[in-house]
Amino acid sequence: MLTILVAYSHKQYRIGKKIGSGSFGDIYLGINIISGEEVAIKLESIKAKHPQLEYEAKVYKTLAGGVGVPFVRWYGQECDYNAMVIDLLGPSLEDLFNFCNRKFSLKTVLLLADQMISRIEYIHSRNFIHRDIKPDNFLMGIGKRGNQVNVIDFGLAKKYRDPKTHLHIPYRENKNLTGTARYTSINTHLGVEQSRRDDLESLGYVLMYFLRGSLPWQGLKAATKKQKYDRIMEKKMTTPTELLCRGFPSEMAIYLNCCRSLRFDDKPDYSYLRKLFRDLFVREGFQYDYVFDWSIQQRSVEEQRSELSALKSSAQLAQAAQAQAQVQAAQAQASQLPRRKVVNQGEDEAMDKGGRAGGSGMRGTRQQEGGWY
Repeated sequence: MLTILVAYSHKQYRIGKKIGSGSFGDIYLGINIISGEEVAIKLESIKAKHPQLEYEAKVYKTLAGGVGVPFVRWYGQECDYNAMVIDLLGPSLEDLFNFCNRKFSLKTVLLLADQMISRIEYIHSRNFIHRDIKPDNFLMGIGKRGNQVNVIDFGLAKKYRDPKTHLHIPYRENKNLTGTARYTSINTHLGVEQSRRDDLESLGYVLMYFLRGSLPWQGLKAATKKQKYDRIMEKKMTTPTELLCRGFPSEMAIYLNCCRSLRFDDKPDYSYLRKLFRDLFVREGFQYDYVFDWSIQQRSVEEQRSELSALKSSAQLAQAAQAQAQVQAAQAQASQLPRRKVVNQGEDEAMDKGGRAGGSGMRGTRQQEGGWY
């Protein structure tokens, strides 16, 4: 088992089971062998053709201090790996989506949307775009921060403006698709350089995925990856937002149309987008109690387990009672058997011993001394 050494802080982390995969590496559970604290450790082979982990660690450090952005404890090389030690988080939204039978309620989606817009806004405020917005890259916290949405995996993140001058990157075309085709924006499919608008459009598809259970362009077959991407793009472009959002509040279509209408270098109105969903939340009569669908589902599972445990205990008690009743019945039956009148203690013991040894020491005989009683 590999041990990650952090020499400058005298900390050592032992790697445990694999807990996930990122765009350019696998993620493992790590344990501080001195304090026992659990962390996440992302590993990348030093032989990787296009190493990205060092770049990702730098992006994390640029974003350090933001709500919902995990903290990088250490980055360096260990054995044959580049390693990044980072805060341990809970399950991804994709994991929780599957746990909830691949459908989220409107309340849960609106609670998530509020936080997810804020995470994207913060990333943009630090001069980066994420470029891979998807359910797998948003994780819930653990412990006291169990209701907090966290954003991860910055291997594809890119600076969209100069940190000092805020000069925006130039508009370009003929770019390769970067990100996950299911959630990428239409402009990304068309080869346009990504900007802030694309992260938010991707989020719109994620929210509809949660509400609908799937997106119309899922499951399309093609001979090559490029042909598949082209089919996804065609389906995405020919599916009107009103059709995509049919059966759901109009705010969902308004959100997507707003994102799609942004120009390349426009700054999105994050406050307006949050307010759009917050007003809907209030109008629906929901409570900001942070009771997500998986909270209810987990409670239901625990209750079922408790009931099964109780049933099992009841069955065990019933079995024990039945066994005890059988023993009592056998004892009662035994008390009705004819027993020999005791005449001589030594002789009686001898007969008892004989009876036990032979199995018939007292059976079928009649004693002259006093008979049966």
